[in-house]
Amino acid sequence: MNPPADHMTDTFSDEEIVKRVVNGEKHLYEKLMRKFNERLYRISMSIINDDKEAEDIMQTAYLNAYRQLSNFKYQSSFSTWLIRILINESLLHKKRKAQLEKTLTEHIRIDHQPETPLDNLMNKELKAILEKAVLTLPEKYRLVFVMREIQGMTTNETMEALEIGESNVKIRLNRAKEMLRTELNSYWQPGELLEFNLTRCDVIVNYVMHKINAG
Repeated sequence: MNPPADHMTDTFSDEEIVKRVVNGEKHLYEKLMRKFNERLYRISMSIINDDKEAEDIMQTAYLNAYRQLSNFKYQSSFSTWLIRILINESLLHKKRKAQLEKTLTEHIRIDHQPETPLDNLMNKELKAILEKAVLTLPEKYRLVFVMREIQGMTTNETMEALEIGESNVKIRLNRAKEMLRTELNSYWQPGELLEFNLTRCDVIVNYVMHKINAG
């Protein structure tokens, strides 16, 4: 049985943990996965938009990364290297899925788009609206937005992961924000925000009038 990923390694860099895993401490790979699970999930979801498929892709990406650990050159951060593997796997999955759907639609007429698992998980209206708006962004803008604004990755990390220049990162991020503003504007009218409805009005009026009449 593998020993647990102990707390003594909490101060180690990702790259130090990679070296230890390569040298036989396989159980430490768990620390890397737990550290990057959320980031990889969000990035894969920004491409795939299906939570179960994103989880499958993450598993495949982690396995591929583990098998290639000995080839990691330490020229970029481990996180950047791992994200590249995930993105490649996500795009490959998306391509295969598109090809399969194209084949199926040659024989079956699809009248409507089915709900994704993500749709079923949305419990709050605002969260649903925001996530839907993000998912409507074209892929190249959505990826940069998720990395920079949701995951908090630096410009340099985003540049390395996507292999694009700094100006492209900034342009795509600004464009993503512009498109999100446009998309969100279609969901609400200023007069609907912080609406003071009749019930709340009655409560205030009745309370004040009661106090006045009692005095």
